[in-house]
Amino acid sequence: MAAEWSVLLLTCQRGGCVSAFQRELESRRLRGSLGPRPPALLLAVEDPWARLGSGGATLNALLVAAEHLSARAGCTVVTSDVLRDARILILHMGRDFSFDDCGRAFTCLPVEEPSTQAEALVCNLDSLLGTMTHRLCVGSPPGVWVCSTDMLLTVPAVPGINWDGFQGVRVIAVPGSQAYARNHGVYLTDEEGLVHNIVYKGTEAQIQQCAGPDGTVPLVCGVVFFSSDAAEQLLATHVVPPLDACTYMGLDSGAPPIQLSLFFDIVLCMAEGMTEEEFVKGGGDASVKSARSVLWTALHTFPLSMACIPNASYDYMTTSASDHIRSLTLLPGSASHLRFCKTAHSHVDQQPHLLEDGSSVTNCLLEGAVQLAAGSVVQHCHLQGPLEIGPGCLLSGLAADSSPALQGCPLHDIVLQGHHVRLRDLPCRVFTLTGRLDDWQSPADEATYLNMPWAEFFHRTGIREGDLWDAEMPRRSRCLLSARLFPVLHAHEALGLEDVLWLLAPVAGKRLARWRTAWRMSWQELLPCLDRVAELGARRDLFFLQGQHKVRQVLLGCRDSSLQPLTRSAVHEGYHEAVLGTLDEVASTADDAGIAARALACIADVLGCMARGEGGLRSGPAANREWASAFGRLESGDIAGGVRELAAERQKWMSSPALLVRAARHYEGAEQILIRQAVMSSCQFVTVGEVELPPLGHWVQVACPARLDLSGGWSDTPPITYEHGGAVVDVAVLVDGCRPIGAQVRRISEPELRLTSLGGTPQSEAVMELVCRELEHLQDYCQPHAPGALLKAAFICTQVVQFPSQKPLGAQLMENFGGGFEVQTWSKLPHGSGLGTSSILAGAVMAALYRAAGKTASTTSLIHAVLHLEQRLTTGCGEELVRQAALCRAKCRRAGNLPLLGQCLERYWQQKKCMAPGCEPLAVRRMMAALQPHVYGQCLAGAGGGGFLYVLTKAPRQKEALHQILAKTEGLGNFSVHSIEVDMGGFPVDVVGCDLKDGAPSREDVAV
Repeated sequence: MAAEWSVLLLTCQRGGCVSAFQRELESRRLRGSLGPRPPALLLAVEDPWARLGSGGATLNALLVAAEHLSARAGCTVVTSDVLRDARILILHMGRDFSFDDCGRAFTCLPVEEPSTQAEALVCNLDSLLGTMTHRLCVGSPPGVWVCSTDMLLTVPAVPGINWDGFQGVRVIAVPGSQAYARNHGVYLTDEEGLVHNIVYKGTEAQIQQCAGPDGTVPLVCGVVFFSSDAAEQLLATHVVPPLDACTYMGLDSGAPPIQLSLFFDIVLCMAEGMTEEEFVKGGGDASVKSARSVLWTALHTFPLSMACIPNASYDYMTTSASDHIRSLTLLPGSASHLRFCKTAHSHVDQQPHLLEDGSSVTNCLLEGAVQLAAGSVVQHCHLQGPLEIGPGCLLSGLAADSSPALQGCPLHDIVLQGHHVRLRDLPCRVFTLTGRLDDWQSPADEATYLNMPWAEFFHRTGIREGDLWDAEMPRRSRCLLSARLFPVLHAHEALGLEDVLWLLAPVAGKRLARWRTAWRMSWQELLPCLDRVAELGARRDLFFLQGQHKVRQVLLGCRDSSLQPLTRSAVHEGYHEAVLGTLDEVASTADDAGIAARALACIADVLGCMARGEGGLRSGPAANREWASAFGRLESGDIAGGVRELAAERQKWMSSPALLVRAARHYEGAEQILIRQAVMSSCQFVTVGEVELPPLGHWVQVACPARLDLSGGWSDTPPITYEHGGAVVDVAVLVDGCRPIGAQVRRISEPELRLTSLGGTPQSEAVMELVCRELEHLQDYCQPHAPGALLKAAFICTQVVQFPSQKPLGAQLMENFGGGFEVQTWSKLPHGSGLGTSSILAGAVMAALYRAAGKTASTTSLIHAVLHLEQRLTTGCGEELVRQAALCRAKCRRAGNLPLLGQCLERYWQQKKCMAPGCEPLAVRRMMAALQPHVYGQCLAGAGGGGFLYVLTKAPRQKEALHQILAKTEGLGNFSVHSIEVDMGGFPVDVVGCDLKDGAPSREDVAV
């Protein structure tokens, strides 16, 4: 289950590039990470004032949501009625973050999620969205959830919140230690879970009063839920001064700014232990006191309850570098839905063992020997070795051209970041360097820089206090946050990473003089200039650059890993041309035709994804003459030339979804050419022996069972088998007590080939007769729908007939066999039965033909021979002859557990429907529904869509009973019911008498 949001809002600070964050939200909608039913409204909302506070941001976001919902409802004014059934989620980005230019919400976590539809970086925002949507908010009534993004939150899959009879407002808490609570907020509640007070940085006695029986305290974790009634009352205050100043309407009306806290100015007024006088007096200045008075009147009657989630955890993202590095290198709690990994969305060029356990690499491209010690983090970097990064480091935002400056530099316990900065219309790169133990706001007299006292730093570098702070600045205000340490521009020289790295190993003279003459800024001054649009863009660029390396690595390394999530993401984000170029490169340079084929299949996937579900079905014809030249090159073995021509032709088919789908079909056709060439090599595994020719006129007969697929269908076909491997489980069955598929071959005195297709048995009348006397009569053997194509291909693939050849057909037959051959085939199964008729018939014909020609082949050789035939016939990969074991079915068989086997069949049918939507016609649904009470399980054979439905009945011998049930079911049309049983008899080849219609006087069994 998942919460289904009506509106999702992300608030950001004024001037915080709201358009960039709106794009990020839309990207998540496109790649499916907002669930199967994403919010109808997805809004990034800018705070109207610079210091609005979480309370003001909540009221402004609620107004924006109500206004959009009102407009959608056709209203001309904002009405609170739209909140009655709405489910709204408000996420607050909060203040700037020292260790990520895009804030705590977009801090990337070392996580990969292989099950997602589109591959992407996982930010704290994504983690919180997953927690709120799939865990914390499931089952809650309509209302408004508010969540801060300044913490890492872990919640069990079932949080256990009881919503029965809920009214008012509910705060969410997580259990924490009393020591941790000294610097945080905790709730004081009664036995019924109603909140009496919120204690922030309380005394030891106050915190002890909040503790439960196990000694833990309920920590404030930044999550609040307002019922629809409470949300309506809160919204109503947006027109009342001074609360109107919290909204954009107040800004547009000229109201003076006001700052409000969500917890201490809004939520606290509903606490049972709070009086109106105490609450209003705690508001500070007059405007806040007035705002508190309004809020008390509107909200204090609503009950404020608390839900403390057992086994949940909360980790506030502080400005401590040590805390931040620890949070990215330690595994989250067992209750988390995330699993941290050492390298996430990163390409490590070589020697991955150089990355020690306990280190973390996210969205990086590491080339050469890059050594990373435990306890260090690298994010959004393109680094080139040799480099050695010691413990306690955080490196972020460094491009490849930074690597020379880093080589040989003492990197340990430092934070080194590259920033995109825009100074009015001038974009530039700025680098900042701090120590892991430094505190941003402590006065310089009591603090450190680069982990050493400021006095020692001044002594080592020659830098003076006057270089960093103005003389009139009070000493208590002189801190790392305000120190003008970081060079931004220079009048005569280009600046780079080396202009801050020298601070680690200072060399007197030139570097100091260059540093002094540069225009420098403090971190406090840099913050408003950070270019978040450029930063997010650079992260995407690097993500897809390492993604291109991943494409090469997966394809060239023949890894069982799907590239579809990455290609989907590339299409959504506009990086499809880069991925297509990489796939072209791999396809044209690979030494293996199978690798090239997989690359072409991936290109087809990219083109299909670019159509965005429009343009028609992916399956369809692929023989347009515009592509013929490229196909011809592939057929001739010129893969590189063929790929180049395909790419050139592709550019003409990119302008509409319909053309993209047709182009994808042709790429799949090109892939099939290469697959066919690869599978054609199976003939080298065919070993044929010599045996005595059967007498002239004696039939060699092969009768075969049908096959039922029990599991794994589709998994042995590209591109699925490329990405995940394949295992198909089949069972050989008799239909109505007999083997329904067969072939018989005999030598005849005339030098010709007589090809006959009979009805359901060897005694049936012919439905197709063909006589081949010239080699030209065989030339359409590779066209599956040509008359007798399979039989013609069998003669060629068994090398009974050499084609092409200068020697006429009659001469070949007389010289090698003293005459020609007559072949007859039959099948009791209708076309499209799903029981493997075509491939099984091919095996039967080839087995009989080998024996009639005085040859013998093992079962393994016959399997490879059929693979070869089907590629010559261009019909597929012969998967019907694959026989592999599956653990689930084996357990069922050994245990004799028919109900469990039935469950497996039902699961398999659901998988088929997932693989091929639309494969369950209405008549089939009606039939399955009618039979459901009488069977353990049921499934359509083959690919689905028609053919045979096979069922496992609860009682034996139910053929007639099922027929009666179906006869009473409306809408089925014509149907027939057949009994099946497992065939344990193998694959016999029989040499029998001259005239089967008059009996079989002689018989020779040859096991194959």
